[in-house]
Amino acid sequence: MSTLRPALSSTLALLGSTTLLVSMTAQADALEQQRQDLQHFQVIAHRGASGYAPEHTWYAYDKALAMGADYLELDIHMSADGRLVAIHDTTLERTTDGQGLVKEHSLDELKALDAGSWFNAAHPEYADDAYAGAKLLTLDDVIDRYGQDVRYYIETKSPKDYPELQDALVSRLEAEGLVQSGSVVIQSFSQASLQEVHKLNPDIPLIQLLWYSPGEDGDTLEEWTGVTPSPANITDADFQAIADYADGVGPNYLYEGEPVIDARFIEQAHANDLLVHVYTINDKDRMRRLLDWGADGLFTNFPDRLKEVRAEAE
Repeated sequence: MSTLRPALSSTLALLGSTTLLVSMTAQADALEQQRQDLQHFQVIAHRGASGYAPEHTWYAYDKALAMGADYLELDIHMSADGRLVAIHDTTLERTTDGQGLVKEHSLDELKALDAGSWFNAAHPEYADDAYAGAKLLTLDDVIDRYGQDVRYYIETKSPKDYPELQDALVSRLEAEGLVQSGSVVIQSFSQASLQEVHKLNPDIPLIQLLWYSPGEDGDTLEEWTGVTPSPANITDADFQAIADYADGVGPNYLYEGEPVIDARFIEQAHANDLLVHVYTINDKDRMRRLLDWGADGLFTNFPDRLKEVRAEAE
């Protein structure tokens, strides 16, 4: 017995090491595949197929996936009891029959709200009686339904209101194997939020969101959070500062109907090894223009339209 135990232990240790090596190799392959896929144009379903169904509900998510979206976008807030909830606004009034701040309500209170009826009133051309009473969803709900079969594009919302948001989000994604399987991208307007995520797990692709609008002089464009100067004045050093922690930028294309970025902006971002994912584009002509300019992906409320435009260009 005594002579067999060392040999058995060595065999088990070898098997364990081999299994670990295979697992690590598979993870590296999945992450590399995601990186390669991101070099091709991505159709990103903005809050699901939110042009056709109430945003951040099963109806919008299922429609987006049925339309062949590459990524399902989720905006994430936290409930009063610390649950990760998919909703865009900090307040409840626009997309539910509730009132007040999301963070002031428990998950049970949020789950009791009607998150669908508003859509029928706002978009009668796409109204459906089934949308009435649609429920808000947690990140857990979405992961439990789709698992690793779907790629998720997650935005950390109002991270200053939720100091624990980044850690809770990354921990949940890791526990479900979604980082390791190359199934997630995280975006934020908050530079600090993205930098914290990068420290927690550098394997997660990150996108720095940008919002350009006229400054106090009403003429010169300014970026909302001050991450960059105006598109006309942005430098390689500005892009490189973002590239230190992120894989790309997500700028708005329009402000009150007028373009705020152009082909040169996209070319300069690419020259600094950054992807460019532009939001939120629902018009086919604008989709075509941004494809021609070399955008790497677009957010849209109508994934089927963007799929058609991408197919035209291929």
